[in-house]
Amino acid sequence: MSLKDHLYDLRNRLGLGLLFIVVGGIFGFIWWDVHLGPIPSLSKILLQPYCALPADARFSPNGQCQLFQRQPFEGFMVRFKVGIAAGMVVSAPLWLYQLWAFITPGLYAKERRFAFTFVIFASILFAAGAVLAFVVIPQGLDVLVGFGGTAFITALDAGSYISFVLVMLLIFGVSFELPLLIVMLNQVGMLPYANLRRWRRGIVFGLFVFAAFATPGTDPISMVVLAAAMWLLFELAVQITRIHDRRAAKREAADLTANLSDDEATPMNYAPEPVEPSAPVAKLGKDFDDVT
Repeated sequence: MSLKDHLYDLRNRLGLGLLFIVVGGIFGFIWWDVHLGPIPSLSKILLQPYCALPADARFSPNGQCQLFQRQPFEGFMVRFKVGIAAGMVVSAPLWLYQLWAFITPGLYAKERRFAFTFVIFASILFAAGAVLAFVVIPQGLDVLVGFGGTAFITALDAGSYISFVLVMLLIFGVSFELPLLIVMLNQVGMLPYANLRRWRRGIVFGLFVFAAFATPGTDPISMVVLAAAMWLLFELAVQITRIHDRRAAKREAADLTANLSDDEATPMNYAPEPVEPSAPVAKLGKDFDDVT
């Protein structure tokens, strides 16, 4: 394909990807108030951490768990923002395929398998981080709203609360990509196990510092859970790199030419080896010895 054809293909792929995101956003916008069989509505799912607070700690004028709307247009904007986010997640296989279809023609078969593995594990780790964030948010909110004691009652506005939840999901999901990044860099030879072992203490300290600044809430629960999860994933990645480098070292040791430069000759053994004579030659030599 010419450069012009590549640009046309990129335009078509981007157009289809945006179309799928828009359709997914419409679905998410409708899902906000609609139950999908056993699956509750999107608003109910997002309100679960807030509703998990004690009834006497949150503002409930109607006896229901509801958020506070300060502006007439705030409800629509919150619903629109959450709908787009949910639509991107739901339609991810469709628009990611468009990106994949544009990239794969320029990759070798090995690179395609490598990229496909990266996408699969990245999706799994991001989902695992988002699930962990959703589990931690209620405990974090309980600690945050408890600082004021009985002098305050919690009346969270919709925009601030939804932004807090979405940021927590995003931070936990992106943070869980750290072990995958380490393993991939090690696979291509950019980050050997020896460096990770030497930098381990500094990296672990950096993970806790990152967790302290990355979590939007000031509660210690979210910070500790995120840092501990990243630490465990980092240690798992370190062990994977150790196994990979050990196997690579064994393969290089078996190959005599692995560490040679392009202008260096292959080492050869020029010493002659003893050769056992064949049976007729051995018999002839014995008869000659008897005669002499």
